[in-house]
Amino acid sequence: MAADNTAPPSRFDLAALHRLTVAALVGFASGLPLALTGQAMQAWLTSEGVSIATIGLLSIVGLPYTFKFLWAPLMDRFDLPWLGRRRGWIVATQLVLALLLWWMSGTSPSHATRTFALLATLIAFVSASQDVVVDAYRTNMHAPNERALGSSMYVMGYRMAMILSGGIAFIWADPAQGGAWTWPEIYRFMGWMMVGLAAVTVVFLPRLQHAQAPGSVARQDLIGFFAVLVAVGIGFKLSEALGPPAADAMLAPFFANSSMAAPLKQKWVDLLALMLGLLFTLPLAAFAARWARFETLLGGLRSYFAQEGAWPFLAFIVLFKLGDAFAGSLMTPFLLQGVGFGLAEVGVVNKILGIWLSIGGALIGGALMLRLGLWRSLMIFGILQMVSNLGFWWLAVAGKGLMSGLTLPAFDWGFVKLAQPTPVDGGLLLVIAAENLSGGMGTAAFLAFLMSLCNQRFTATQYALLSAFASVGRVWVGPLAGVLAESIGWPTFFIISTVLAAPALVMLWWMRHAVRSLEVDPDAVPADD
Repeated sequence: MAADNTAPPSRFDLAALHRLTVAALVGFASGLPLALTGQAMQAWLTSEGVSIATIGLLSIVGLPYTFKFLWAPLMDRFDLPWLGRRRGWIVATQLVLALLLWWMSGTSPSHATRTFALLATLIAFVSASQDVVVDAYRTNMHAPNERALGSSMYVMGYRMAMILSGGIAFIWADPAQGGAWTWPEIYRFMGWMMVGLAAVTVVFLPRLQHAQAPGSVARQDLIGFFAVLVAVGIGFKLSEALGPPAADAMLAPFFANSSMAAPLKQKWVDLLALMLGLLFTLPLAAFAARWARFETLLGGLRSYFAQEGAWPFLAFIVLFKLGDAFAGSLMTPFLLQGVGFGLAEVGVVNKILGIWLSIGGALIGGALMLRLGLWRSLMIFGILQMVSNLGFWWLAVAGKGLMSGLTLPAFDWGFVKLAQPTPVDGGLLLVIAAENLSGGMGTAAFLAFLMSLCNQRFTATQYALLSAFASVGRVWVGPLAGVLAESIGWPTFFIISTVLAAPALVMLWWMRHAVRSLEVDPDAVPADD
């Protein structure tokens, strides 16, 4: 689709290397806050003695990541002074994140739970907003021939940040491993890191030339945005009131002669109620956007859907990572409870070695894309992703201890150390390595594909929309995956997760000519900001 580009570098020069380095830096900035409202926050809550029910309830603070396309048009429409549209928003979100992290570090999760939850939700909202503008910035910044390596560098930075905030932070907070930091101290440190990243943004990120903003009326866009928010609120309340009774009535005939346990039946009812709520709320929000003439959102959608193959592309975006997300949604409980691996063993392999392997997969994928092109990369990496799911099926059937493993020695690197040697099962290491390498390669190709679909005038809006659809698997299959795993058992569950990866590959073969038309144009350059 794409780009309104005009004239470019024909090879990788110092400026291109600078842009690739920038991709890693903004990836690090995007990845750092994620665990701070997820796993790290849950560890802090647990250490404070907060109940499991409350911790489960607080998991919904991550919802802004799935609805960021609702306010993304405002970042396409409005400029901030001095730094340019994209850089200005990046610096603003990073400084606000720093302030919120400092505020959260001084709030007790056990004695001021409501305030703590509100701050966590605000951090997720601002972090999702940073993701919107970072995605727009790097899409505008990269020439088409840089998208493969640019996506790889972004994934590398993102994963390294997750190692810090979702892995090393745990070691810092563990007195047995020698860190002995308190969680408030860790959150204050992460706040200072966001300040440092804001300074790097000002100094190091190239300022792109001014790009034409969408031609809409600012006041009308604000009205449209608030109209959509009201519609979503109304849809949520009505869905909450009407969804469960409707779902219960629809499933009653199927449960009439079933021997399924009552708690499992209720989970199916809750899942169907969630789906019914989405089917009602999304059209209501779309009606509100049209009624209020939210032109930047509507214009971005019209621009995307005007291209040939827009609907098939959207279906492919939902499906490409579906099998991967399905298997990954319950990976931790499967490894701990289903197979019986130890907590430290899973933590080291999955949270540290696994993330490093996914970084390696992303870099390998980006390098291979230079030779393979976009379509062949998506096909080959997609097949590898699908096959890697069978590794979990093998673990579910065979169990642990079939392959000799290794023991990670204790170490002390100054900023992090492991006090005790940690044994690692060979089968676990093999399966996690295959899953993370193939997943990293597939992610690099997939992000390059998303960038190629965006019109540069509506980058924030369109990329946020496409990435929201891409997150359908990651966010929304969790409830279905949990119910299915309980209903049919782990081996069958992973067979289904493998089969769910096949439709995307069939679609990709059918769309091969359309996808190839998105591949590198050697005469194109990055768009202006």
